Amino acid sequence: MKRTRRKFIKQSGRIALGLGVLGWTACGTENNSETTNNEDTAATTTTTPETTAEMFFKISLAQWSLHKAHGFGAKPTMDNLDFAYKAKNDYGIEAIEYVSQFFKDKAKDMEYLKEMNKRAADNGVKQLLIMIDREGNLAETDDKTRKEAVENHYKWVEAAKFLGCHSIRVNAATNSDSMEDAAKAAVDGLGSLATFAKQAGLNVIVENHGGFSSNGAWLAGVMSQINMDNCGTLPDFGNFCIERTDDGCANEYDRYTGITELMPFAKAVSAKSHDFNADGDEIHSDYTRILKIVKDAGYKGYIGIEYEGSSMTEAEGIMATKRLLEKVGKAMG
Repeated sequence: MKRTRRKFIKQSGRIALGLGVLGWTACGTENNSETTNNEDTAATTTTTPETTAEMFFKISLAQWSLHKAHGFGAKPTMDNLDFAYKAKNDYGIEAIEYVSQFFKDKAKDMEYLKEMNKRAADNGVKQLLIMIDREGNLAETDDKTRKEAVENHYKWVEAAKFLGCHSIRVNAATNSDSMEDAAKAAVDGLGSLATFAKQAGLNVIVENHGGFSSNGAWLAGVMSQINMDNCGTLPDFGNFCIERTDDGCANEYDRYTGITELMPFAKAVSAKSHDFNADGDEIHSDYTRILKIVKDAGYKGYIGIEYEGSSMTEAEGIMATKRLLEKVGKAMG
């Protein structure tokens, strides 16, 4: 999705005006993530009810935090089936968020999914959601292509239900340079998938994940048009780059504005982290400011650790993010 900054700003103004004229009503704002059905290690104590009682949220672990261990950019050192064990025994975390890419050919393999359930149960770990990638663009403007993308996600809805998850996380990717056309396609694609998922008691939640989806106003507008109680968002503390170039991010949406706009629809939240200072604070995102936004929205569900940095090992980054969430969470009460 290539576009000039000037063109994007012009389109942003048009769609913002459109939101006001249409007077879209908010879709389901139930934002407790549990309410629908709902080679590095670091030894730690388990997060117990006593330690989490002081916080307004609970902590989960996003599998992407271990993407190098799973073989992305490095030699694989762990298997998807070991995720529940590592979350509990290495990091003291009792709730997990899967990534479809790490068991992409197993969505219909009942024996494999049964083993995932067994591993989670054996370790006392709750399976919250599956993050789905590479199954097609749900905001593709070609009707046939978009329909195929929607149907590609059906198997993951069924797998998530079997695993006892409350949601699948999807992407509102598009092939269009037009915000209006992309929004219309997203409403249809996401709405169609949410209709299918509703029969299974599952949520379809969208992450700010590049392109138009990283424009908080655009994605909030799409959610409002869909207006379904099982269609929501997964606000990520980062991921607000709308347009990338070889030199980095050419157009970045304000993360604090974006999170504020997406939280009314949130059914899960992702604590993205990259780098930390000597005091243990994330240097790119003000966790105190962000968690206040999350709390003010009335959210009381899980916040998933998603470490994506390179200055630490994955184990160190996970633990640094966990300590920061606990520090800020306890300070807020």
